[in-house]
Amino acid sequence: MNNLSITTQETKITIIEDNDVVRDGFALLISSVSQHRVVNTYENCEDAIKNISSDRPDIILMDLELPGMHGVEGIRRIKKLLPEVNILVISVHANSELVFQALCSGASGYITKNAGHSKILDAITEVKKGGAPMSSQIARMVVQSFQKNTNSPLTSRETEVLELLAKGKSYSAIANDLFVHKETIKSHIKNIYGKLQVNSKADAIEKAIKQRLI
Repeated sequence: MNNLSITTQETKITIIEDNDVVRDGFALLISSVSQHRVVNTYENCEDAIKNISSDRPDIILMDLELPGMHGVEGIRRIKKLLPEVNILVISVHANSELVFQALCSGASGYITKNAGHSKILDAITEVKKGGAPMSSQIARMVVQSFQKNTNSPLTSRETEVLELLAKGKSYSAIANDLFVHKETIKSHIKNIYGKLQVNSKADAIEKAIKQRLI
């Protein structure tokens, strides 16, 4: 028996991309790295999901705008079937809603398709090491989502009231939490509606979240 030296374990990768040229390009790029092996490629999530248990990839490179099932739903289903898999989104889309839907659904990283070949390979390596690679504009978007708008028209107390309202608390519960009368809370709510130019709790919360006021 030959005594072979221990080699680095290969990374099994699946690609889900509906554009044939892009899919083949990714496969060629990944296969150029000896530690990576493309176990399968698919043009839709449905076929990938059917074979997920036999493919058992370590990493999935995935577009979002796919024929049939949308990539975000695909991420949710794949993570339920194979929780340990890392899903790296590679998409032309960089709008905040899709980015957050993908990340909240279980994506491990998100890079845009205009990233160079080296960036894609670096992202795969980073995911393998437990990181969460993102293109610079995606990372900036994520950071900004955690930062409140410093130009908020609301006072600190009004912001506090609206945050509690967004958590589903009643006027009475908010009053108890803040040690004030219920009528005071009603007054704050009236001021909030006026400043945000809305007429309902739902509209106030929605506008405040979109404008990063809470």
